[in-house]
Amino acid sequence: MPKTVDRSEQRRQIGAALLRLAAERGLDQISVRTVAAASGRSAGAVQKYFRSKEDMLVFAAELAGERIEERMALVDTGLPLRRALRELVLTTLPLDGERRAEAAAQLAFAVQAAHHPRLAAIRRRVDRDVRAALAAWLEGAGCPGAGATADAVIALSDGLALRMLYDPAEQASLLDALDRALDVLTPDGGSPPT
Repeated sequence: MPKTVDRSEQRRQIGAALLRLAAERGLDQISVRTVAAASGRSAGAVQKYFRSKEDMLVFAAELAGERIEERMALVDTGLPLRRALRELVLTTLPLDGERRAEAAAQLAFAVQAAHHPRLAAIRRRVDRDVRAALAAWLEGAGCPGAGATADAVIALSDGLALRMLYDPAEQASLLDALDRALDVLTPDGGSPPT
């Protein structure tokens, strides 16, 4: 009986290996050969699932975006607004090994996206999806200016993640900065100021 291969799962495993490499070494060190070695496959086996390095990068960028969206979806948005916003931001920050690797990979993709139209399109789509979901939730929570608040929260999250990547020793003071920013955005613990 022939062996059944779950093509989608194989692609996800290869994409996960690429994300680990991107976090450890950056995208400049990525090749079909390095990803094959990291995923425990031959280069020929990897090429059965991805025609090129670019196809692998695009798939891994989409996978990274999915992971962030999945983690954000687990946050209890029924919490008070400020607390829920804090939890949402914390899901994106490099506070443990897994999230650090994801943040490093996301940063590498963001840098590449400046010169790579397919990666830029993925980044824009993920950003739009996250912003739309956050703005819709904020609006449903009665937040005036929900779109602008969503933009502020995303910018805050992106900036903190970047700083924590290159200066992890400042994590405590950066988390304090998060709390101070959320105090401004939600001064009464509820709706942001108009």
